[in-house]
Amino acid sequence: MNRLAPVRTYVADLPRRHLVPWLLGAGAVAVQIAFPLTGGGTPTLTVVSVALFALASISHALLTRGPGAAVGLVVVAGGGGLVIEAVGLATGLPFGEYRYTDALGFSALGVPLVVPAAWTMMSYPALVVGRRLATALGRGRGVTTVLGAWALASWDVFLDPQMVDAGNWYWLDPTPALPGVPGIPVSNFAGWLLVALVMIAALDRVMPTRPATDDRLPLALWLWTFLSSTMAAAVFFGRPSVALVGGVLMGLVGVPLIVVLRRHGSGAPSRPARDRVAA
Repeated sequence: MNRLAPVRTYVADLPRRHLVPWLLGAGAVAVQIAFPLTGGGTPTLTVVSVALFALASISHALLTRGPGAAVGLVVVAGGGGLVIEAVGLATGLPFGEYRYTDALGFSALGVPLVVPAAWTMMSYPALVVGRRLATALGRGRGVTTVLGAWALASWDVFLDPQMVDAGNWYWLDPTPALPGVPGIPVSNFAGWLLVALVMIAALDRVMPTRPATDDRLPLALWLWTFLSSTMAAAVFFGRPSVALVGGVLMGLVGVPLIVVLRRHGSGAPSRPARDRVAA
């Protein structure tokens, strides 16, 4: 039996323009695979990876939910991320006091432009994860917001240690630290959760709630981030405690998501043959 046959069938059924987000997402994954080979990544790899991932999220939102959704994602996640980071640099709220180095390139308001792109790239998959789990539970927007925010904020347990180790930013006072994640203050994760709650709630209101034509890509990218970050921290980056803590915290959403997807599928609606030909 050819195990690649379902993949080939799925790709063949996609409208050609819908291949664009998949190619961008595949490019982001390919670049991220190179991180362990370079001792945790280089600034160039970081910027390219985030750019490809963000474009995958934006283009998927555009093609499956419409122009308003893509614009809303850029404004809420990208613009909102830029504003909150600028406020954080100026006041120390809500994350704690930190500073960016010059490693990540061009900045606006003192914030490297790749940073709001990172908020954009991950907030969209997190929203989709929250919606999928809320639907499986038969719940509404409140549960979507909480689960989506956790899916977004828990990712930073992996992100922050990696970026600090790479010299992209640093903390003025990294204490008290989250147990198992030395060098990163607890205030950072509390701030992330607060911002994520507001950001996911806003995105859930600006993006259409009707089912998308196919959410496999954002779900796959979120799960890839969860599983690959856990493995990389444990095996390649010498951070087993981060792998444990991050794996558990992200897994509070990731494991139920895997169960839901195994039981109910990704939710990609099947299309009649005549529709596939028309596409």
